[in-house]
Amino acid sequence: MIEVKDLTFSYGKDKQALHSLNFSVSDGEIFGFLGPNGSGKSTTQKILTGILKGHGGYVSLFGQEIQTVHTKEFFQKIGVLFEFPYLYSNLSAIDNLKYFSSFYPKEQLRDAEELLDELEFKRDFLKKPVSSYSKGMRQRVSMARALISNPQLLFLDEPTSGLDPSGAVLFRNIIEEERKKGTTVFLTTHNMVDADLLCDRVAFISNGAIVALDTPKKLKEQNSSQQVIIDYLNQIAHAVQ
Repeated sequence: MIEVKDLTFSYGKDKQALHSLNFSVSDGEIFGFLGPNGSGKSTTQKILTGILKGHGGYVSLFGQEIQTVHTKEFFQKIGVLFEFPYLYSNLSAIDNLKYFSSFYPKEQLRDAEELLDELEFKRDFLKKPVSSYSKGMRQRVSMARALISNPQLLFLDEPTSGLDPSGAVLFRNIIEEERKKGTTVFLTTHNMVDADLLCDRVAFISNGAIVALDTPKKLKEQNSSQQVIIDYLNQIAHAVQ
């Protein structure tokens, strides 16, 4: 699904952001891309989604080199949830989704209201402007925007940001459901809980270079102290005659 070889990118002569990244993502895989702020996570995702141009190396999606692809059919197979909600604040949730839906074939689309219901969006706000929404509500609309086209490849940047614990659980369940449908997910995050619970494999990036790549289980085994701490709670059992 995704193939990356020797990927490099610079914002200027003395500002190289990515240093020869190499990784691949299989069909139907949830692939985590982790690292601290400024490590190169968002830069990599922008290149993979075609937003950022001028990179070095080789990047292909669906078996096609991204620098040579210019058809809307190619990008219609991709859904993106950005870290910061890109919504029209003067429009309602429904109107935002109707507008974004206009870029896709009708037969590819999901029903906007049903999708918002799945995301537990408050129906009282369906036709109110986005400017009146909380951060969690905006995140739900942004996720609906990413999913409404039934993408084959889904890019998620900090999907549980701004959500309360129950909202985060809901989003994880929805991401798992997408994978069951065969959707490939590229998850950019610094949330270790999300990565551990969701991802088949994770790559850690630091200062523009991948420093570790494996399954969460193997990475924990390799980097743990191999010690277990057990706390005992002494209780006295009383027999009842």
